[in-house]
Amino acid sequence: MIESCLLWLNLVADLLRFLLLGVRSKSSLAAENLFLRKQLAFYQERSIKPRRISHPTRLTLLWLSRLFDWRSALTVVTPRTFVDWHRQGFQLFWRRRCQSGRPSIPPELQHLIRRMASENPSWGEERIANELLLKLGLRVSPRTIRKYLPKSPAPPGGNPRHDQRWSTFLKNHAAAIIACDFCVVASATFRLFYVLVVMEHASRRLIHLNVTAHPTAAWTLQQLREAIPSDHAYRFILHDRDAIFSPGFDASLAHLDLEIITTPVRSPQANALCERLIGTLRWECLDWIIPLTEDHLRRTLWSWLPHYNRGRPHTSLGPGFPVPRRTGATPAASLRPAQPRGGAPRLERTSPRVQPLGPRGLKVVKFLRTTHS
Repeated sequence: MIESCLLWLNLVADLLRFLLLGVRSKSSLAAENLFLRKQLAFYQERSIKPRRISHPTRLTLLWLSRLFDWRSALTVVTPRTFVDWHRQGFQLFWRRRCQSGRPSIPPELQHLIRRMASENPSWGEERIANELLLKLGLRVSPRTIRKYLPKSPAPPGGNPRHDQRWSTFLKNHAAAIIACDFCVVASATFRLFYVLVVMEHASRRLIHLNVTAHPTAAWTLQQLREAIPSDHAYRFILHDRDAIFSPGFDASLAHLDLEIITTPVRSPQANALCERLIGTLRWECLDWIIPLTEDHLRRTLWSWLPHYNRGRPHTSLGPGFPVPRRTGATPAASLRPAQPRGGAPRLERTSPRVQPLGPRGLKVVKFLRTTHS
């Protein structure tokens, strides 16, 4: 707005100067013209580069060029540039005079189209046009809808069909997906043990957990047979490209009515939930102990498994537990008011009553304190 006002003010000022020059005599104008030409020639000899010409100056030069032969007096720019100025001015004039093309749709409909496209990435302009026509009675051309679709950057790997993302696929089929992976644990004698974890995607439940020093495809297949029941409702099993998961291993899993999904090469984020489970296993259990033997590590992991499924809250579940507890909060019958001296009543638990530790229990507590310290 301010730029347009300044443009019109400069044009009016140039028009007033032209009218004042019309009052003067021809000899005076010729002398002034010659005087200005001499100064311009001096600047050209010095090779002084003029500053960029503004839009009001361009319009003024175009208007004055109609009154005389401008080609002999043009020195600031080339004739080709001057002709381009004239074409740009005509385009601006014609655009304001002739408003061609279809009128724009209401802003509310534009916002609705963008919202439908963002919430449904697999929909194209044809699908959005059909949705608007059949459900809302709004007839909009697919080309018009394409004009208002959000411009999303192209994916790195190229996805011209705009298929659903990997994360979207995992969320849509979470109840039918299980994942498995290995992690390595070093013992006190620097012997390597391999821990196999199998989990559900939807509930985050840890289905199976076992340890071995020599992982093979046959051992892994037997562990999955023990973990997956015969009447399961799973459809997919997700694992990486480790050599343990051989073609024969995948063929055997196909007999369990499971479709194998292999993650891309060097892409642990494709099996992010299982990687997160292994990280939790290390942070909360393995980082606090040094396993002595394979049996020691197995018993420790088996004792941690119920805690992960039943006693550890998961933020992604609401928060909640992978295996919901059957009993809820502490019932009101187990709490009774107690009157402390000189204070407000407080609640005390009446049951269950904690049994005192025996001599053997005290020895275990002392041993745990010495190991943690």
